[in-house]
Order: sequence, then C-alpha cells, then structure tokens
Amino acid sequence: MGLFSFLKRKNDDAGAGLLAPETRLRAGEPSRLDSEAERERQREIARATAAKIDEIELEMASSIFNDEPDWGSGARRPAATTAAFDGPAEPEEAPEPAAAPASAPVVEESAILYANGQAPLAEQLLRDSLATLGRHERLPWWMLFDLYQATGREQEFESVAIDYASHFETSPPAWQPLLPAPDPARQAPALAAAERFGAVLDAGVAPSLARLLASSAPLIRLDFGAVRSADEDGCARLLAALQALRAGGRELVLAGADQLLAVLRPMLAIGAREASQAPWLLLLELLLLTRREKDFEETAMDYCVTFEVSPPSFEAPRHVSTAVSATAPAAGGGDRFMLPAVLAHDAAPLCAAIDAYAAGRDTLVLDCSRLARMDYVCASALLAHLRTHMASGKRVELRELNHLVTALLRLLGADAGLKLYPHRY
Repeated sequence: MGLFSFLKRKNDDAGAGLLAPETRLRAGEPSRLDSEAERERQREIARATAAKIDEIELEMASSIFNDEPDWGSGARRPAATTAAFDGPAEPEEAPEPAAAPASAPVVEESAILYANGQAPLAEQLLRDSLATLGRHERLPWWMLFDLYQATGREQEFESVAIDYASHFETSPPAWQPLLPAPDPARQAPALAAAERFGAVLDAGVAPSLARLLASSAPLIRLDFGAVRSADEDGCARLLAALQALRAGGRELVLAGADQLLAVLRPMLAIGAREASQAPWLLLLELLLLTRREKDFEETAMDYCVTFEVSPPSFEAPRHVSTAVSATAPAAGGGDRFMLPAVLAHDAAPLCAAIDAYAAGRDTLVLDCSRLARMDYVCASALLAHLRTHMASGKRVELRELNHLVTALLRLLGADAGLKLYPHRY
C-alpha cells in the first residue's frame, strides 16, 4: 500500500471524458485526449495537487521498497508500443462491506426524502450538513454526489467536488453519470452474464469472451476496472466481441470503461502506419458505446490521418449503459441479477424474478449499478423477501449500491445478515 494511499486518485485521467483539450499532435506523438471545454480553474488546481501527491508517493515508495509500482501509480508506456505487464496479477482483496454510516438524523432523513421522490429537499438537507457533519464525515458528501449523478446535474456535482477535494485534501471524484437506456422496457430487472477482466487484456480473454457470446442472458455486464495493460491480440478479440454483441441487439453494461480508455490511449501514435489498427478501433468502439461523440470524431480524424483509410462513423448506440467498476468482486465471471434504474411501489414482480434467479444458487448477487432510486415501500418489501432466502441458508449480496440507497437499507435493518457493498469514491 502506498504511503499516501488515503489520498489516492480515483478515475483520474480518463474520468468521464473530462480531459483538457489539445491541439493537433505531430506524427509519432500520442493521440489527442478529450477536447471538452476548459475545466474550471479550481478543479485544475485540485487535480494538479493530486498528481503531485502521486508523484511524491511513487518516489518515496521506490526509494524505500523494492516493489513493483502500485496499480494506481499512473506510469505510462511509450506511445505506439504494446503495453507490457511484468509478472502475474496480484490477487484481489476480499471485499469488505462499508462501515456503518454516522448516526446522524440528516443521513436518515435525506435518504427517506430521496427515496420518496423529494430530491430537492434531500439535496438541501445534505448541503446544509456539509458545514457540520461534513466536516469530519464523508458520507453526506458521497450521498450528495450520488444524488447529482442520478439526476444528471454535472455542474452542481463539479462545484461540490472542488469543495470536497479542498476539505479532505484528496483528488475530487469524477463525474460518471448513468447513461440511460433509450428503451424503458429494457430497464426491467434481468439476469446478466457478467465478466470482470483481469490486469492484462491479451489472448487469454478468449474463453471469457466466448462464454459471453454463447450466453442466452439478455444483458451482458463487462467490467474493465482491473485492466492495466493490453496487447494487439487482446484488443482485436475484445473489439470483435463488442461489435458482435452490439450487432446482436444485446443490452450492455460497461463498468470501468474509463480505465480501459486510459490504457489504450498511450498505445496510439499518429502517423505510425506500421502499428496495429486494433487499439485504435477498440478505442473508437468504446467512445461510441459511451456516447462521447466529440472525442470519437477527433480520434477518428487521427485514425484517418495515420492509416489513410476512411474512419468509422458515429452512430449513437442503443441498449448500452455505464456503471462504476465493481469494488472487489469474485474472480472471473458469473451471473448477476441486475436491478432496474428505479424501484417503486409494487415489489411483487421484482421478488418473483429474484425467486427464479435464486433457484439452484447458494449465493445471490444483486447488481445495483443501474439502480438510482428505491422507494421506502419497495425497499421494505424487498428486504423482507430477501430475508426468506437468507433463512433458507443462501448468501445475499447487494453490489455497487449508491450511498442514498445504502443509507435507506441500513435504516430498515439491512445489516442483519445482508451483505451491502456500496460503490467507492
């Protein structure tokens, strides 16, 4: 663990496409990054401070310990070369449920208000609490971040993120809103075939991709949060799989896409015609799937200049959403039960679907990465139903919860045997 691990950045360089604009690069230089509007001056200061902390940590760790760099060290590979990986991946740590929240009325009251559709009142309570409870507790900040992301309010999110970074002397969280699926009918709870890719994206991903392509599950979740390097073969295989899944009309949930984008970008070099096109095309595919049209068009121009071919065209994808990377999932893939964006009123259809998913399973994994809000009535009914499965000896986990829903479930007594894993900022 780094000496300043409590100040680690999260989702930094690729965070939701919020990267500084660049001009046209010369041949042999890495491809341009995102060219969105210039970030606010205070946010740039916060990011620069976080970068300096990482540099100090890396230098001190290198001088004291003879270890490999931490995964988050931010070391970049030379452009136009295959990303290398030395040695086997470190085993993932076992997941740990988040500690119980502060015993504060504002946490419970804001969770209930938000659950019952009164987001403005919940927001006001949380904002007012930042000067008191928020001085030493991060939970009200996290709840406010989740509220803004669930309601699509980026400007307010960024403003509070600057205050958060300044107060806790850490890097600000990245804006990563859920991308809504265009078809509401596809927001129903569904079984998902899930795969979390390892540290190296190479030919070894072939069995995992084959399993996903052969699955009959209506929803596919791909988690790239652990990827730290890639080669041309791995890029080509993943590209073919993503294109096949999209062409087949499968609904996709992409978790940790920004991490994979950060791995791919240093592999590109404008003018290096002898290089493989696979990393370029995979980057373009990810930009398309995450609806980053401006970045897509600029990268497509660089691709056209480099290989002297017509670039792919941007077509807004259907049935694709994004999610945060799993905090610490079990190794490999498996099936998850994906909850919809909103759970309200009658929980009977949801409970019936969970029963069908539970048949023949000892562990039930309910993926909440798409879940923005759950009302009080539905939460109470769902917890009562999940307790019947726990009474029969099954383990029940709720993964990638937002902090508003987590606070509501804890208020209703969900800690008694039920495993809650909120996402992390």
